[in-house]
Amino acid sequence: MNIANKLTILRVCLVPVFVVVFMTNLLPAPWNRYIAFLIFAFASYTDHLDGHLARSRGLVTNFGKFMDPLADKLLVVSALICFVETGEMAAWIVIILVAREFIISGFRLVAAAQGVVIAAGIWGKAKTVVQMVMTLAVILGLPYGWYGVIVAILTYASVALTIISVVDYIWKNRSVLKEAD
Repeated sequence: MNIANKLTILRVCLVPVFVVVFMTNLLPAPWNRYIAFLIFAFASYTDHLDGHLARSRGLVTNFGKFMDPLADKLLVVSALICFVETGEMAAWIVIILVAREFIISGFRLVAAAQGVVIAAGIWGKAKTVVQMVMTLAVILGLPYGWYGVIVAILTYASVALTIISVVDYIWKNRSVLKEAD
């Protein structure tokens, strides 16, 4: 197993660690949030790093193509579900963000069955960056009024980019749906 795939597995293993640290009182507040922030930030960085290593060193594998996006979804969706549990995010927001991931994953499966590989678009990349920053901001949870405004802006920007990216993705690749009939 190459280093890129090991980083992907590490990211998957960090998901339950993040959840336990964020959701329990193993560490006194606010240290649980600070440590959860660091875990999520590091896990997010491993996504960038494993992709870079895989491409630059010719380490792209079928395992990586399958597990890397799955690891990302596990990490982000776990955090979003924690936010609903703690009351820091409305369920409808999480449903929109998670539904997009299911839609795109299903779409990619249909495309793959046709031998088509669909690259991530600029809107999807922007959505990912804003969503990661939003997630880190919610995890940190600083108790300042202005901070709540920033989190709200990031949250609504994430929702908007999620909707734009899924519409853009489907529109640009609508031929895949036509061929699926």
